[in-house]
Amino acid sequence: MVTIFGKDSCPYTQAARDDYEQRHVAFEYINVKKHAAGLERMLVLSQGRRAVPVILGDDGSVTIGFGGT
Repeated sequence: MVTIFGKDSCPYTQAARDDYEQRHVAFEYINVKKHAAGLERMLVLSQGRRAVPVILGDDGSVTIGFGGT
């Protein structure tokens, strides 16, 4: 399953969520503003970068940003 780390106020996070939903790709959304453990996990995956969204693919790949970010 894909995991999307982001925050509700970020349009790129919302675009990523919409895209995965439209393509019927199962994903878990973690709001890093509300879940400290999720933020810590995201920072490990992104090597300390605080840019969102951070997308963890089901194959273990990590993508920072979505749609031109």
